[in-house]
Amino acid sequence: MEKNTLEWVFEEIRQERLRQFEKWGKQTHSDPLWFLILAEEVGEVAQAILHSIFGGAAAGTTRTELIHVAAVAVQWLEGM
Repeated sequence: MEKNTLEWVFEEIRQERLRQFEKWGKQTHSDPLWFLILAEEVGEVAQAILHSIFGGAAAGTTRTELIHVAAVAVQWLEGM
């Protein structure tokens, strides 16, 4: 599978969903709580971008954080 294809990205999201399930189990949250969880993940994307520009521990992690955002959004959708 060629990296950065749609299939590759979906596989990365799938793997992150499996990791989340192993860590947290099945999650059943209200929409407001899901939104807060998603917003926290989006904040980590912002932090990764800022650290990549200005320096910091999260520099270079933007792609990983975007995968986390997508996986949380998928999990929210799964629970609807």
